[in-house]
Amino acid sequence: MNQNENDGKNENDGINASHASHASHPSHAPERLLPPRGNYKTLLSFQKAEVVYDLTFRFAHKFLLRGDRTIDQMIQSARSGKKNILEGSKAGRTSKETELKLTNVARASLEELLDDYEDFLRARDLPKWDKESTQARYVRRLGRTTPHTFELYREFVETRPPEVVANIAICLIHQTNFLIDQQLRRLEKDFIEQGGLRERMTRLRLAHRNKPPRE
Repeated sequence: MNQNENDGKNENDGINASHASHASHPSHAPERLLPPRGNYKTLLSFQKAEVVYDLTFRFAHKFLLRGDRTIDQMIQSARSGKKNILEGSKAGRTSKETELKLTNVARASLEELLDDYEDFLRARDLPKWDKESTQARYVRRLGRTTPHTFELYREFVETRPPEVVANIAICLIHQTNFLIDQQLRRLEKDFIEQGGLRERMTRLRLAHRNKPPRE
Protein backbone atom coordinates (compact mmCIF):
# COMPACT_ATOMS: atom_id res chain seq x y z
CA MET A 1 0.00 0.00 0.00
CA ASN A 2 1.18 3.47 -0.82
CA GLN A 3 -0.57 6.49 0.53
CA ASN A 4 -0.90 10.19 0.51
CA GLU A 5 -1.27 12.60 3.30
CA ASN A 6 -4.88 13.34 4.10
CA ASP A 7 -5.81 16.83 5.15
CA GLY A 8 -9.15 15.56 6.40
CA LYS A 9 -11.04 18.37 4.73
CA ASN A 10 -12.96 16.35 2.18
CA GLU A 11 -16.56 15.57 3.07
CA ASN A 12 -16.19 12.21 1.40
CA ASP A 13 -13.55 11.15 3.89
CA GLY A 14 -16.40 9.92 6.05
CA ILE A 15 -15.54 12.20 8.95
CA ASN A 16 -18.80 13.53 10.26
CA ALA A 17 -19.08 16.58 12.47
CA SER A 18 -21.38 14.64 14.77
CA HIS A 19 -18.35 12.70 15.95
CA ALA A 20 -16.34 15.80 16.70
CA SER A 21 -17.64 16.36 20.21
CA HIS A 22 -20.33 15.15 22.56
CA ALA A 23 -23.75 16.25 21.33
CA SER A 24 -25.18 19.41 22.84
CA HIS A 25 -28.38 19.16 24.82
CA PRO A 26 -31.67 20.22 23.14
CA SER A 27 -32.49 23.86 23.70
CA HIS A 28 -35.87 22.94 25.25
CA ALA A 29 -34.29 20.73 27.93
CA PRO A 30 -34.09 22.26 31.42
CA GLU A 31 -30.67 23.64 32.22
CA ARG A 32 -28.61 21.61 34.67
CA LEU A 33 -25.77 22.83 36.87
CA LEU A 34 -23.57 19.90 35.80
CA PRO A 35 -24.31 18.49 32.35
CA PRO A 36 -24.38 14.70 31.93
CA ARG A 37 -20.91 13.20 31.73
CA GLY A 38 -20.00 12.26 28.17
CA ASN A 39 -18.03 9.14 27.32
CA TYR A 40 -14.75 10.26 25.75
CA LYS A 41 -14.31 6.82 24.21
CA THR A 42 -17.18 7.55 21.82
CA LEU A 43 -15.36 10.60 20.41
CA LEU A 44 -13.94 9.75 17.01
CA SER A 45 -11.16 12.24 17.69
CA PHE A 46 -10.14 10.21 20.75
CA GLN A 47 -10.38 6.91 18.87
CA LYS A 48 -8.13 8.20 16.11
CA ALA A 49 -5.70 9.78 18.57
CA GLU A 50 -5.44 6.42 20.32
CA VAL A 51 -4.63 4.75 16.99
CA VAL A 52 -1.98 7.41 16.35
CA TYR A 53 -0.43 6.62 19.73
CA ASP A 54 -0.45 2.84 19.19
CA LEU A 55 1.03 3.23 15.72
CA THR A 56 3.66 5.75 16.85
CA PHE A 57 4.79 3.57 19.78
CA ARG A 58 5.46 0.70 17.39
CA PHE A 59 6.96 2.90 14.68
CA ALA A 60 9.43 4.59 17.03
CA HIS A 61 10.69 1.35 18.55
CA LYS A 62 10.81 -0.48 15.24
CA PHE A 63 12.30 2.05 12.86
CA LEU A 64 14.35 4.46 14.97
CA LEU A 65 17.76 3.61 16.39
CA ARG A 66 17.96 2.75 20.06
CA GLY A 67 19.05 5.79 22.03
CA ASP A 68 17.55 8.22 19.53
CA ARG A 69 15.89 10.96 21.58
CA THR A 70 13.21 11.24 18.90
CA ILE A 71 11.72 7.95 20.16
CA ASP A 72 10.65 9.44 23.48
CA GLN A 73 9.71 12.73 21.85
CA MET A 74 7.36 11.13 19.32
CA ILE A 75 5.77 8.78 21.84
CA GLN A 76 5.24 11.60 24.31
CA SER A 77 3.63 13.82 21.66
CA ALA A 78 1.30 11.01 20.63
CA ARG A 79 0.45 10.28 24.26
CA SER A 80 -0.23 13.96 24.94
CA GLY A 81 -2.63 14.10 22.00
CA LYS A 82 -4.63 11.17 23.30
CA LYS A 83 -4.55 12.00 27.02
CA ASN A 84 -5.47 15.66 26.64
CA ILE A 85 -8.58 14.80 24.65
CA LEU A 86 -9.51 12.40 27.45
CA GLU A 87 -8.77 14.86 30.26
CA GLY A 88 -10.47 17.70 28.42
CA SER A 89 -13.63 15.67 27.95
CA LYS A 90 -13.71 14.82 31.66
CA ALA A 91 -12.99 18.39 32.72
CA GLY A 92 -15.74 19.74 30.48
CA ARG A 93 -18.41 18.82 33.00
CA THR A 94 -17.31 21.61 35.32
CA SER A 95 -15.08 23.84 33.17
CA LYS A 96 -15.47 24.52 29.47
CA GLU A 97 -12.40 26.75 29.71
CA THR A 98 -10.30 23.79 30.86
CA GLU A 99 -11.77 21.55 28.19
CA LEU A 100 -10.89 24.12 25.52
CA LYS A 101 -7.36 24.51 26.88
CA LEU A 102 -6.65 20.77 27.08
CA THR A 103 -8.15 20.09 23.65
CA ASN A 104 -5.89 22.81 22.24
CA VAL A 105 -2.91 21.12 23.91
CA ALA A 106 -3.89 17.86 22.22
CA ARG A 107 -4.02 19.63 18.87
CA ALA A 108 -0.58 21.20 19.37
CA SER A 109 0.96 17.90 20.44
CA LEU A 110 -0.29 16.12 17.34
CA GLU A 111 0.98 18.96 15.16
CA GLU A 112 4.44 18.46 16.68
CA LEU A 113 4.19 14.72 16.03
CA LEU A 114 3.19 15.41 12.44
CA ASP A 115 6.35 17.46 12.00
CA ASP A 116 8.45 14.58 13.37
CA TYR A 117 7.02 12.17 10.81
CA GLU A 118 7.60 14.66 8.01
CA ASP A 119 11.18 15.18 9.25
CA PHE A 120 11.69 11.42 9.17
CA LEU A 121 10.72 11.26 5.50
CA ARG A 122 12.53 14.40 4.40
CA ALA A 123 15.81 13.63 6.16
CA ARG A 124 15.95 10.21 4.49
CA ASP A 125 14.83 11.40 1.05
CA LEU A 126 11.72 9.23 1.31
CA PRO A 127 8.55 10.19 -0.57
CA LYS A 128 5.63 11.91 1.11
CA TRP A 129 2.40 10.74 -0.47
CA ASP A 130 0.33 13.12 -2.52
CA LYS A 131 -3.11 13.81 -1.15
CA GLU A 132 -4.85 12.39 -4.21
CA SER A 133 -2.70 9.29 -4.60
CA THR A 134 -4.26 5.84 -4.62
CA GLN A 135 -2.62 5.10 -1.29
CA ALA A 136 -4.01 8.22 0.40
CA ARG A 137 -7.49 7.53 -0.89
CA TYR A 138 -7.28 4.00 0.49
CA VAL A 139 -6.33 5.25 3.94
CA ARG A 140 -9.13 7.82 3.84
CA ARG A 141 -11.62 5.06 3.06
CA LEU A 142 -10.22 3.03 5.93
CA GLY A 143 -10.58 6.09 8.11
CA ARG A 144 -14.37 5.94 7.76
CA THR A 145 -14.53 2.79 9.85
CA THR A 146 -16.16 3.15 13.26
CA PRO A 147 -15.30 2.32 15.91
CA HIS A 148 -11.72 3.11 14.92
CA THR A 149 -8.98 0.87 16.34
CA PHE A 150 -5.34 0.05 15.72
CA GLU A 151 -6.31 -3.39 14.44
CA LEU A 152 -7.33 -1.75 11.15
CA TYR A 153 -3.66 -0.83 10.61
CA ARG A 154 -1.75 -3.56 12.42
CA GLU A 155 -0.91 -5.56 9.27
CA PHE A 156 0.53 -2.49 7.54
CA VAL A 157 2.60 -1.48 10.56
CA GLU A 158 4.01 -4.98 10.94
CA THR A 159 4.71 -5.72 7.27
CA ARG A 160 5.32 -2.45 5.39
CA PRO A 161 8.55 -0.42 5.17
CA PRO A 162 9.00 2.66 7.36
CA GLU A 163 8.10 5.19 4.67
CA VAL A 164 4.68 3.56 4.22
CA VAL A 165 3.99 3.48 7.95
CA ALA A 166 5.11 7.10 8.33
CA ASN A 167 2.77 8.19 5.56
CA ILE A 168 -0.12 6.30 7.13
CA ALA A 169 0.63 8.11 10.39
CA ILE A 170 0.68 11.46 8.61
CA CYS A 171 -2.71 10.73 7.12
CA LEU A 172 -4.15 9.69 10.47
CA ILE A 173 -2.80 12.77 12.22
CA HIS A 174 -4.39 15.04 9.63
CA GLN A 175 -7.71 13.25 10.11
CA THR A 176 -7.45 13.56 13.88
CA ASN A 177 -6.53 17.24 13.73
CA PHE A 178 -9.48 17.92 11.47
CA LEU A 179 -11.80 16.33 14.03
CA ILE A 180 -10.19 18.25 16.90
CA ASP A 181 -10.67 21.50 14.98
CA GLN A 182 -14.38 20.68 14.67
CA GLN A 183 -14.46 19.86 18.36
CA LEU A 184 -12.83 23.18 19.28
CA ARG A 185 -15.33 25.12 17.18
CA ARG A 186 -18.19 23.35 18.95
CA LEU A 187 -16.68 24.02 22.38
CA GLU A 188 -16.16 27.69 21.56
CA LYS A 189 -19.75 28.00 20.33
CA ASP A 190 -21.13 26.28 23.45
CA PHE A 191 -19.05 28.49 25.72
CA ILE A 192 -20.18 31.69 24.00
CA GLU A 193 -23.84 30.64 24.11
CA GLN A 194 -23.96 28.97 27.53
CA GLY A 195 -20.99 30.29 29.48
CA GLY A 196 -19.14 28.31 32.11
CA LEU A 197 -20.05 26.84 35.47
CA ARG A 198 -20.20 30.22 37.23
CA GLU A 199 -22.68 31.58 34.68
CA ARG A 200 -24.85 28.47 34.97
CA MET A 201 -24.84 28.77 38.76
CA THR A 202 -25.97 32.40 38.52
CA ARG A 203 -28.75 31.62 36.04
CA LEU A 204 -30.05 28.70 38.09
CA ARG A 205 -29.98 30.68 41.35
CA LEU A 206 -31.90 33.54 39.73
CA ALA A 207 -34.39 31.14 38.18
CA HIS A 208 -34.95 29.48 41.55
CA ARG A 209 -35.32 32.85 43.30
CA ASN A 210 -37.86 34.08 40.74
CA LYS A 211 -39.88 30.88 40.72
CA PRO A 212 -43.45 31.60 41.82
CA PRO A 213 -44.29 30.06 45.21
CA ARG A 214 -46.41 26.94 45.26
CA GLU A 215 -49.97 27.38 46.37
